[in-house]
Amino acid sequence: MINVDAIAICDEWKQALRTEFEKPYFAKIKESYLACKANGGVIFPKASHTFEALNRVKPSDLKVVILGQDPYHGGEMIDGRFVPQAMGLSFSVPDGLKIPPSLQNIYKELHLSLGIHPPKSGNLTKWCDQGVLLLNSILSVEQGKPASHRHWGWEQFTDAVIVYIATHLQGVVFMLWGNYAKKKASLIDTQAHCVITAPHPSPLAQGFVGSGVFVKANEALKQMGKSPIKWEIL
Repeated sequence: MINVDAIAICDEWKQALRTEFEKPYFAKIKESYLACKANGGVIFPKASHTFEALNRVKPSDLKVVILGQDPYHGGEMIDGRFVPQAMGLSFSVPDGLKIPPSLQNIYKELHLSLGIHPPKSGNLTKWCDQGVLLLNSILSVEQGKPASHRHWGWEQFTDAVIVYIATHLQGVVFMLWGNYAKKKASLIDTQAHCVITAPHPSPLAQGFVGSGVFVKANEALKQMGKSPIKWEIL
């Protein structure tokens, strides 16, 4: 039995998702997590950052959802210590780390459409401060093994997050980039929210740079009576 109150997640989300935490699939996620660690697996992000996206943006503050797939599975040596890329936020990496290719393309699109000079840091937490939920569909990964936790049940949980937002909130902009993210559009009421799709920002895809997604998001927010995101604040 999961002790819901012991889960490191903010109270608003804890209450909103309490029934999910109590379902059998979530207990299986916990079992898989503990078994992986017991077998010597190194899991990213660190346990305290598993729900970082939700802890950074409460439902009452949420304006935009940017959906990723799963956490980064690598990292870098900085000053003699290993620093993981994963920090619990989709597309974001800690200060001081190299900016990943997908995030480089995100910055290129910001520069092209809004004239924002590409930042030196890949840390996107200041977007969270403005109500941008940087949510991965899968919330953990084993070091060096991309998508290694895709069968644990995380997607059932994050789908429930999307459904909660779609049914309990109003006027949220969902940014769905790439075919994987676009599949989540079926969970969203487009009468109450705005869905903006685009190719994935990965260099392996084409069409993200020039898509105007950030301009479209701010236009949608203004049309729904909300203040736009200051994407340049990073």
